[in-house]
Amino acid sequence: MRKFCLLAALVAPMALAQGQVKVDAHNFLKLPQRVGSLSLDQVEVADHATLLIPAGVTELKIGELRMGRDARLGIAPSAQAFRLEVQRGEIGTGSHITASGAAGSMNRPASAGRNLDLRLVDVRVDEITLDVRGGIGAPGRPGLDGADGDAAGCLWGQAERGWDGQPGENGETGGAGGQVRLEVPETFPVEQVRVRLDGGAGGAPGEGGAGGHGGASKGCLLYKADGARNGRAGQSGHPGAAGATGSLKVVRF
Repeated sequence: MRKFCLLAALVAPMALAQGQVKVDAHNFLKLPQRVGSLSLDQVEVADHATLLIPAGVTELKIGELRMGRDARLGIAPSAQAFRLEVQRGEIGTGSHITASGAAGSMNRPASAGRNLDLRLVDVRVDEITLDVRGGIGAPGRPGLDGADGDAAGCLWGQAERGWDGQPGENGETGGAGGQVRLEVPETFPVEQVRVRLDGGAGGAPGEGGAGGHGGASKGCLLYKADGARNGRAGQSGHPGAAGATGSLKVVRF
């Protein structure tokens, strides 16, 4: 796999210089990092292959696009809108253009699906899915465990009850679905295009912390000091809310 990635890194800049990119069947290729607009004369993504487009690219113009069966264009998440303009080509059954948001984590919230402007001029489409779903919300942080109670003693007698666990935090809200603007000719079969606009699912609830252990009993010379109860486990948080649904606008020319 490392050899393939290294080869892809070497081949991609050469292909861009010639204005042509080809991804063989069942392989993937990531375009080099760059910012702004990119123009390519010819792009071919064979059956079950994937072409990855880095986040810094905001506009991609393609003279001729050929996508095989279940081929995929993957567009990295970004807060900036992405425009794809294709002059001519053919898109096979089961193909995807994916610009979905990234899942949230403890350090960052889920991102929205990328806003996508897609213009297809003279392109034959068997079936294609545009996926701009929001990222899944970050899970809630778990509650802290309760501290253990002090054990009983012959001098001070009663053991201390375990402390209660803290409640878990609520899951974070999922990212919003992206906004899609589809520009196609009057005769284009829009029913062949499936668009996924769902907001990301809310994050899982954080688990409550475990209750602390009650202090242990102790046998003394004249009596026995009883142990204490364990603390109660903290309650789990609530699941996060789903992100807002995106939108689709079809413009015919």
